Amino acid sequence: MANLKTFSGFPIQNLTSDPVPYAQALADNPYSGAWSSVASMNTATDNLASLGTTTNAMGVGGNNPPISAKSETWDGSSWTEGNDLNTARSHMHGAGIYTSAVIAGGEAPSNTNAVEKYNGTSWTTSTNYPASKASIGGLGASNTAAVFFGGAPTVAETYEFDGTNWTETNDMNTGRNDLAAAGTQTAGIAIGGNIPPRTGITETYNGSTWTEVGDMNTAKNGLGASTQGSTTSALAFGGSVPPGTALTESWDGTSWTEVADLATARYDIGGSGTGNTSALAFAGGTPPRTAATEEWSFSGLNPATTPAADYSDAIVGQMYYNSTSGQFKAIKDGGAPIGTWAAGNTIPASGYFWASAGTQTSNIIAGGYGPGGMLNTSFQYDGTDWTAAPNIGTAREQVSGFGASNTAALIAGGATPFTGKTEQFDGSSWTEVNDLNTAKCQGAAAGTSYTSGIYFGGRTPPNTALNETESWNGTSWTEVNNLNTAIKSIAGFGITTAAISVGGALPSPDTQTGTESWNGTSWTEVSGTLNTGRGSMGSSGTQTLGLVFGGTPSTTGKTEFWNGTSWTEVGDLAQAAYGRGGSPAGTSQSALATGGEDSAPRNYTEEWTAADFEIKSLTTS
Repeated sequence: MANLKTFSGFPIQNLTSDPVPYAQALADNPYSGAWSSVASMNTATDNLASLGTTTNAMGVGGNNPPISAKSETWDGSSWTEGNDLNTARSHMHGAGIYTSAVIAGGEAPSNTNAVEKYNGTSWTTSTNYPASKASIGGLGASNTAAVFFGGAPTVAETYEFDGTNWTETNDMNTGRNDLAAAGTQTAGIAIGGNIPPRTGITETYNGSTWTEVGDMNTAKNGLGASTQGSTTSALAFGGSVPPGTALTESWDGTSWTEVADLATARYDIGGSGTGNTSALAFAGGTPPRTAATEEWSFSGLNPATTPAADYSDAIVGQMYYNSTSGQFKAIKDGGAPIGTWAAGNTIPASGYFWASAGTQTSNIIAGGYGPGGMLNTSFQYDGTDWTAAPNIGTAREQVSGFGASNTAALIAGGATPFTGKTEQFDGSSWTEVNDLNTAKCQGAAAGTSYTSGIYFGGRTPPNTALNETESWNGTSWTEVNNLNTAIKSIAGFGITTAAISVGGALPSPDTQTGTESWNGTSWTEVSGTLNTGRGSMGSSGTQTLGLVFGGTPSTTGKTEFWNGTSWTEVGDLAQAAYGRGGSPAGTSQSALATGGEDSAPRNYTEEWTAADFEIKSLTTS
């Protein structure tokens, strides 16, 4: 029996199990990477050049000992010896792919400037590298579009290769050798290495200049990488800590995350692959030298697929009969959302304590505090990419904002010095309008567009917490009824007539859990309190369905869901930080977390996606 009866617009289906939301299915069976052993190389070696993908890879030269001229190719299942190099060497790097590769420098046995290109069959000599160096980093898509950099003794020089000529470009920020690399000549990444000492420094290359980004979790040299990765997706593995390590780290364009270890710890390792989803690790010193090869791949449900095959999305309003449990059931609104945070494209500048307005797909950030001090910049987000917007009139941090989108926003208050300045954005420019009645910072705001909102709490000099509330009518601020508790560093969300104030500091410690609800006239303390007291959180949602995330003093990634009555802990942010921007006009199912500070200002973007429902049993048999 497929359908029993149509009710409330849905056929009542006969199901053997409850529908599973994809977010819950993913939580039950996460998409996770692991290394598995595959066929070994023909010759155990270390300090070899490596390049290619997981189905077409090369390992070239190295030290067995003696120093070798051998090259081996991988076809996805086995290694085959190919034609030898013209000059035996070790301690060099390669660039390109199996049919179009180039290697430069190395030890033969002393440092050399010899360059060789590969056409898929044989090696031919080419124009010498500008200097005799070993342990040079290299990356590129082919032997006519490659870039080599660094090397021993420690240097920062960078040279691009067009298949014939070498052209010097801008130096790396940190000179080093024995590093890993991934990507193309115009979008590459240099990873770790030896200065000395060994380092976890990471830099990206845009075809002209190097930019330092987030460091690895563990400093190491002699590591391997997915050589055809990119500035937003790469895998780095093995290396010398010392001794040899099995550690594997995944790069998402913002930060490194430790993932599953290699089966065999090793250093001076070869690597190939594509991004952080597909990689090959081979050879290296354990000690002794090894020919072992391991392949990185994923199992579980892919978060890029929604809904996943074999999983039913639960539809709010659906009724069905579970023939296994003998129950009629309904899918209803309510319950804590089942969801996860996922990294989005990074912000062009790092910062925290900036104002935010809009939703997950139409967001704007303005002001804040960055590596060089207070900011006057603003950036718009369209759900995929960040673009620079006009600067605000007054640089400031600890500023608050509200608005429905990235073309209808208002920011107010801030420090330092303390200010009541208010600016509104119409999608084209920022315009200064009437100030708050009190110069202050670290308050919260709620509202729609730039024509209607409230600002509440905060502090004045030197560190006096406030209970003031001011209402904005599109022209001016008016003082209205106060919060019950004077508090700073609070989070807030909602609209002009229905808002929530939560957490914060009094002014010390930053561990408050209290919640107050605004009805357009007055504030009421409610019984629901945060599970983890904290201040300087990001937020999203409405008075009855909201989220707060991140915070301090113990920098956290905790996320809590508000159902109008109580708080429930849900999935953590990937990056623990405080002072993060949010999506004040977002929802508990779709939210944005931006920037933040942990050990330094960050350019993080994280997107929250969740299903917001619960399955209710109606009858039992």
